[in-house]
Amino acid sequence: MAKITAADVNKLRKATGAGMMDCKKALVEAEGDFDAAISILRKKGQKIAEKRADRDSSEGAVVAKINDDNTKGVVVSLNCETDFVAKNDSYVEMANKMGDIAINTNSKEEFLAADFDGMTVAEKLIEQTGVIGEKIEIGGFEVLEAPFTSSSSKSIRTDGV
Repeated sequence: MAKITAADVNKLRKATGAGMMDCKKALVEAEGDFDAAISILRKKGQKIAEKRADRDSSEGAVVAKINDDNTKGVVVSLNCETDFVAKNDSYVEMANKMGDIAINTNSKEEFLAADFDGMTVAEKLIEQTGVIGEKIEIGGFEVLEAPFTSSSSKSIRTDGV
């Protein structure tokens, strides 16, 4: 059995966002193999996502992004089950990052297949469902292209999507 240190658990937690005990259990199960532990946590996220698939995700964050030359805009709604999650700083940060990724895509399908730190956006949603313990999904995705586009605000809304 591999020796699991607090530093190992903390490193996995920072990489995945999973809870400390989940990270420790995954590292123990993976016998200290960091990549295998990440895989274990992803599989756990998939199981949780399957169980929560029928849940209502009517809260969340809406992000509007405009490209640098103001010719394309996107609106992405990242939905979750509760306002507590929607207002969490890491959730808001993830929503903003998804908006940054979305501005370089032209459809929801292309967006879900786009890279998000070494995994697809769709895989990230499943992973975060496992980490957070709530159903997380893209509720809305719209692209607007025109000679000039603008957003009245670069902020996000988290008061029920």
